[in-house]
Amino acid sequence: MKERILLFLIVLGLGVFIYIFQSYFNTVWGLALLCTFMFIYAVFMNLSYKLQKRKLEKFPQIINQDYKPFVTVMIPAHNEEGVIGATVQNILNMDYENFEVIVIDDRSSDNTASVIKDLENRFEKVTALIRTSDAFPGKSAVLNDALKLAKGEAILVFDADATVDSDFLTKLIPNLEPKDVGAVQARKVIRNKNTNLLTRCQNNEYTMDAHLQLGRDSIKGAVELRGNGELIKREALEDIGGWNNYTIVDDLDMSTRLHIKGWDVRFCIDAIVYEEGIIYIKPLYRQRRRWLEGTIRRYLEYFDQVLFSRKMSLRASVDMTAYITQFIMPGWFLMEILIRVFKVIAKDASPHMLYSSLVIGCVIGFGFFLGARYALRRYDYMPRLDAMFEALETSIYLLIIWFPLVLYICFKILFMKKDMNWGKTAHGLVQEEEASIKAFIKKELEKTKEKTKEYAEKIKQIKEKI
Repeated sequence: MKERILLFLIVLGLGVFIYIFQSYFNTVWGLALLCTFMFIYAVFMNLSYKLQKRKLEKFPQIINQDYKPFVTVMIPAHNEEGVIGATVQNILNMDYENFEVIVIDDRSSDNTASVIKDLENRFEKVTALIRTSDAFPGKSAVLNDALKLAKGEAILVFDADATVDSDFLTKLIPNLEPKDVGAVQARKVIRNKNTNLLTRCQNNEYTMDAHLQLGRDSIKGAVELRGNGELIKREALEDIGGWNNYTIVDDLDMSTRLHIKGWDVRFCIDAIVYEEGIIYIKPLYRQRRRWLEGTIRRYLEYFDQVLFSRKMSLRASVDMTAYITQFIMPGWFLMEILIRVFKVIAKDASPHMLYSSLVIGCVIGFGFFLGARYALRRYDYMPRLDAMFEALETSIYLLIIWFPLVLYICFKILFMKKDMNWGKTAHGLVQEEEASIKAFIKKELEKTKEKTKEYAEKIKQIKEKI
């Protein structure tokens, strides 16, 4: 109810502001001012990153070789029999010696539990946790159950389809050492990015996110955890009371609560976790819907704490507030257009005012395009023309995915009942697709053989008659 009331007040206030002030001056300048603020903030983060990079080149970070905390790796799995075995074996190949692995079967209806038990029997470092069918649902509850068994001073969380290089933890661990650091997030990369347009755009989206996260890290802003490849200090985890069982985005919820409690969250660009991109549009929308709903709900839930927390740094608070503008903008832009259309129809405004709003929308889209191109050039080292083309298709992808979803989620929060639908991401779809193609080819070959036999038999009969 708190989320609904707060969102209603925000939407009402924004609508009243736009309607009233359109009568006195052109509120397109309000959108323009918001765009300008976002641009200035983006430039500020970029300059901060470059200054930090130069500083590290002159004075390289001294890594404490003695800081090697025992790490508990947690891998939740729900109906993941097709991928969990390969994931665990890959994780066990990390060159960091001081760790254990807890693999959790979360009420699976396939053979995931038996696969996990087999892994426990085969590998000394692996512990299997099988949750009963009546256990509390959700990834947060899964991780909280595993935390009771964990021996680690730090907790590393992976998705069931994650793969990493052998030096992953070696690169990630030094970032966790400072006393004020509560967690570190690794860079996420789509493993099957060349499968189709969707997977390519997802990877480019992740590259843009890495760019933003690195910028936020450089100003000690509100860096966010991303679920897969997150390393959390146990002390910080216990300080915030573990994972929140009543959220659908455990990582973003935890990020916010860590910042509110005064913990810093870092981003490590050098440690990469690879995951499988979604190859179909329907499950992609389902996943992004869950991410976006959880994102907006946690801002509404912790709104007052973000504003009035005495432990949260001013930089993190300002950064988080600035980041919220990307969710305000779609609603603002839609209301701007609708009110303009209404006034034009009522002959209370000239059509050119409507066109100016559309121009601002194009400017916003161009800003995303430039940001995407810059990120692809810097982190994926793309040639100029390739970066330009992929930045364009990624900007269109983001517009199609995120813009309508922001509006839908706001409508859902205002008028629909809250649910705890985790919206599990389907893994192993690429393997399923390959298996399906192979099965199809095999079936067609068998049909061809049967036809060949039939034709051979008919030819034999014709020869005998002759």
